[in-house]
Amino acid sequence: MISLKNISKSFDGSRVLEKLTVEIRTGETFVIMGKSGCGKSVMLKIILRLLIPDEGSIFIDGVDTTNFDEDAMMPFRRKIGMLFQGAALFDSMNVWQNLAFPLFEHTETPEDEIADKIAELLSFVGLDGSQDKMPSELSGGMKKRVALARAMITEPSYVFFDEPTTGLDPVTSGKINDLIIRTRERFGVTSIVVTHDLVSAMKVGTRFAFIDDGKIAFEGTRSELLSSSNPELREFLKDAEWQDRY
Repeated sequence: MISLKNISKSFDGSRVLEKLTVEIRTGETFVIMGKSGCGKSVMLKIILRLLIPDEGSIFIDGVDTTNFDEDAMMPFRRKIGMLFQGAALFDSMNVWQNLAFPLFEHTETPEDEIADKIAELLSFVGLDGSQDKMPSELSGGMKKRVALARAMITEPSYVFFDEPTTGLDPVTSGKINDLIIRTRERFGVTSIVVTHDLVSAMKVGTRFAFIDDGKIAFEGTRSELLSSSNPELREFLKDAEWQDRY
């Protein structure tokens, strides 16, 4: 379980998050929604301690990590796999090297075991035999799938997805959504998904939060989301495409 309590964060005097409190429960896919610049991605970076909150507390698996230094934070970061918006693959490394890098960097796993894990995960994301390909040879959707395989290589308890379908066509977005669901079902991970894509949100989410004015304005299930009377949330949900499907 990950819990944020009264988290505030400002940039250049502009408040992005204000007394934000939220709890991500074990085994769920928690979808965070909100307008651009509302602090969705900032929240993920604060959990990872890539950003330091101005105030508030961060708990991971019951441990207060708020004031941990880099060394103390590393075991908790290893529990978290991250799929960045732009995939963030190393351009100078092939697919095999991109996936192997976290294991070489943080573990003493033998190379033959690493090769087996890479083959298994590439098969899981539908990219069998792509070990020797360079990122420049991959489409946007393929890069996202490689990035998901890399996020899973260390067997994390949590996976963070930052705008996983941005820039992808509807068919490819659908494949990424299916992978998010399959990742939870097969590996039992707890997922946090930040997205503007309401079709994606409704497909993958088991619980939802809506950030408005730096705070959690709504938190609940899909049925509670769709029946909410919150005016800002109702305005945000005005999208004919996803409403036609749900």
